[in-house]
Amino acid sequence: MSYAVKEMFLTLQGEGRQAGRRAVFLRFAGCNLWTGREQDRADAVCRFCDTDFVGMDGTDGGRYPDAAALAARAAALWGDDRAMAYIVCTGGEPLLQLDRALIDALQNEGFAVAVETNGTIAAPAGLDWICVSPKAGSDVLQRSGNELKLVWPQPGSDFEAMEGWDFEHFLIQPMDDERGAANVQAAIDFAMQRPLWRLSLQTHKALGLR
Repeated sequence: MSYAVKEMFLTLQGEGRQAGRRAVFLRFAGCNLWTGREQDRADAVCRFCDTDFVGMDGTDGGRYPDAAALAARAAALWGDDRAMAYIVCTGGEPLLQLDRALIDALQNEGFAVAVETNGTIAAPAGLDWICVSPKAGSDVLQRSGNELKLVWPQPGSDFEAMEGWDFEHFLIQPMDDERGAANVQAAIDFAMQRPLWRLSLQTHKALGLR
């Protein structure tokens, strides 16, 4: 199959348990919880997304004809030494497109393959790291993985039920909107009250990274 990619770039992972790690970010176009158009935001399941995933016009974006072509471009962005090669497949919703063929192709290029997903689509086998960020009002099917990252505050989120899901790490992350400081304090209070959860911050925004 072909793959619609919004953008792809080399950076440092900015949030979650892998924060600070060198990574290629592979952002797929499209999402199943919002069209990405502002006129549709009020009716979307996820109304707080701050990511542009519409179209294929970003750096190294475009339609890649097959898994091998996409994996080769990712490898070129990383460079020759693949001993610690790491790629984050994100979106939009990456599991609309990420399949076993692409996972295999990326791993054949030396990458450990991570996904950041809203969890509404079951993850394919073979992934090295699964991060699920549940959105209130959605039906989360992927209830296991490496980290669960809950954006907060998010009314309607059943975090008590989430605590029974099969994840190694539970992260609470302040929502990035006009209530910034209040959201940070709310996330701190949450982590102080529920010690299973750890605070996650978007360090890439503070550092001016992509």
